[in-house]
Amino acid sequence: MSRGGTAGEGAEDVRPIGGIAGARGRKQAFDGLRRAILSGDVGPGQRLVEEELAARFGVTRASLRAALIDLAAEGLVERIPNRGARVRAVSIAEAIAITECRMALEGLCAAKAAERVTGAQAARLREIGDSLERAVADGEPLKYSALNQELHRLVRDISGQEVAAGLLERLHGQLVRHQFQLALRPGRPQASLPQHLAIIDAIAARRPEAAEEAARGHLRSVIAALRASPEDTDHEGMA
Repeated sequence: MSRGGTAGEGAEDVRPIGGIAGARGRKQAFDGLRRAILSGDVGPGQRLVEEELAARFGVTRASLRAALIDLAAEGLVERIPNRGARVRAVSIAEAIAITECRMALEGLCAAKAAERVTGAQAARLREIGDSLERAVADGEPLKYSALNQELHRLVRDISGQEVAAGLLERLHGQLVRHQFQLALRPGRPQASLPQHLAIIDAIAARRPEAAEEAARGHLRSVIAALRASPEDTDHEGMA
């Protein structure tokens, strides 16, 4: 969806008394609120009050409203008639369905990365693998989670598959809460470490088929872990 100005916003980036307007204000609100959602600063089910958020991000309410529309298109926000907007809570069942879609896309990116990887990129992948092993050995699940995300981003970048990478970025945003919870589950980093190392080894060795299967195998494991998760029912308004 285009993030240009909506009806009622000026065509130029101006700074009225109420905050930044136009395309610049829309992007500023979109980027700021998206970061807040992905970091967990704004949690699932939380109501999004336009006036408060516009002040927080220094934009007009019209710009904030346009950003909410864009975030709804990404699946991060839901707009409720006559009640405003809130952060969308993704159920376990939906998280599994999203991960099944990721399996195909991540597999494609891993295979493409194995075809395109350079020596320097392979070395960087192996560095991340070493860091993942240290994080597990040191009992640092949050560091492991951050390195995990860095690894997946690097694989997407190496692949050069911009369409798949864009789709994965949107899907990732909807899964952040579940991924964070999985990272903190006892034994999960130890279970996923050999899977990540297998992806790294296959890409660095330039073996596309093995890389694709390693990526798919990792996500099959994620789906199994999600299925073992208790359903979250404590968010207001969830059906």
